[in-house]
Amino acid sequence: MSSFRFFLGCCLLISSMSARADNFSLSIPAIKPNGWLSSEQVFNGFGCAGANRSPRLEWKNPPAGTKSFAVTVYDPDAPTGSGWWHWVVVNLPPTLSMLPEAAGNPGSPVLPAETTQVATDYGQPGFGGACPPVGDRPHRYIFTVYALDTERIDLPNNATAALAGFMIHAHLIDRASVTARYGR
Repeated sequence: MSSFRFFLGCCLLISSMSARADNFSLSIPAIKPNGWLSSEQVFNGFGCAGANRSPRLEWKNPPAGTKSFAVTVYDPDAPTGSGWWHWVVVNLPPTLSMLPEAAGNPGSPVLPAETTQVATDYGQPGFGGACPPVGDRPHRYIFTVYALDTERIDLPNNATAALAGFMIHAHLIDRASVTARYGR
């Protein structure tokens, strides 16, 4: 009997996964999943010489009940013991389905007025491109869009990426990610 329940449970799981072909998803047209960042997405400083431009992000099929989005870029391979936050954006309206290239530049006119870019581990808000240490194995850069159950996340002006992450996860409905790589 327990073998039958296990078999039935597995079949139901596979069936429900197959039936969800319209999952919340994220794509980066200029970068294939697990592909390489270009010099466009590399930081300009700390020994790196890139354009420091956020790539175009596109998402589709947000879950029902989405009241806002947040976007992050995180490097779990940074030699800090806690990774490195490259971009944190909150309070994106639920009507959005993409961010154009360079939307992460501080003061970018393409982000809605209610949007907040939180200071990254570079110490300032906006997109901070890849810049792993020379000789490290290539780092992973995880681009994530979060569907949230709140219209607004209120953060103090000096909020850290960790505080924003805490608030994002407190209101999380679903998330979609794409990982890219870069090494020097």
